[in-house]
Formats: sequence, structure tokens, C-alpha cells
Amino acid sequence: MMKRLFTTLLALTMACSASFAVAHGNEEAAAQRNGLVATANDLVFELAADAQGLALYIDDHGKPLDVAGASAKVTLLSGGAKQEAVLIPEGNRLLAAGDFNLDAGTKAIAIVEHPAKGKQTVRFIAK
Repeated sequence: MMKRLFTTLLALTMACSASFAVAHGNEEAAAQRNGLVATANDLVFELAADAQGLALYIDDHGKPLDVAGASAKVTLLSGGAKQEAVLIPEGNRLLAAGDFNLDAGTKAIAIVEHPAKGKQTVRFIAK
């Protein structure tokens, strides 16, 4: 009887823990702009390179985060080369003008400062 009760409670606890993890967005986020995606502190960051430069988009629970007053410093490491960029707000993203590539094997580290969300470090790896 005790063993059965213990097993039932254990199963119930595990089921609740699994649903709690999913409810807090621990699943992998998908790229919306063909960029590299990483999550940190319930925020989704997408780093994308295009003809305009290097852009960082930030979503908070599925909605774009207002980036007014925010900034970021991104370091790209690729094939022994190091490239740094300072991103500033432009519309719904942080942007640095220039020529940037996010080829396979590229690693990126972004230090993001946001007035409401504080300072965060986010790591990306291009696969």
C-alpha cells in the first residue's frame, strides 16, 4: 500500500514538473528572420546578418521587446577571425551597419543592456 502511494505521488510530481518546464518556454525557439536563435531569462534573441548589417531582435513571451534605450556589443568568432560590433536601436531591433557573416561554425557572444531587462550575455553558434 505504501509503495503504491509513493509511486503514485512520484509520478504526479514528475508530471507537474514537466508541464512547469514547458510553460516557461524551455523548448527550442524557431528563427523568424533566418538568424541564430538563443534564449536567456525568458527572452528569445535572434541574431541575423543581411545587407543592412548585423541585427539583434528580442522577443518577450512571443512579442517584440521595445528596444528603445537598449544597446548590445556583439563579438563574432569565425575561422580564427574576430569581428566586433556595437548595435544600437533601429525600429524593433538593435543594428550595426557593416558586412557581417554568420557562416556555419561561427560563434557569437552578445552583451545586451536593456533599461527594463538589465544586462544579459547571450551565446549563439551557427550550425
